[in-house]
Amino acid sequence: MRARELRDLSDEELERRLGETRRDLVNIRFQSVTGSLENTGRLAATKRDIARILTVKHERARLGKA
Repeated sequence: MRARELRDLSDEELERRLGETRRDLVNIRFQSVTGSLENTGRLAATKRDIARILTVKHERARLGKA
């Protein structure tokens, strides 16, 4: 998901998306450890998605929109 799309989400939707993405990361890490992860790029992509969401949250907090 792109940062532009994340900025269009409400605060509640952003929190929900962050929770879902963090759960996905836990599952991907588990798959990686057990050797069942087929697409290793998903690990890095999921981390980047979390970073994008947190960046948008911090931007809103800094601008007083949170």
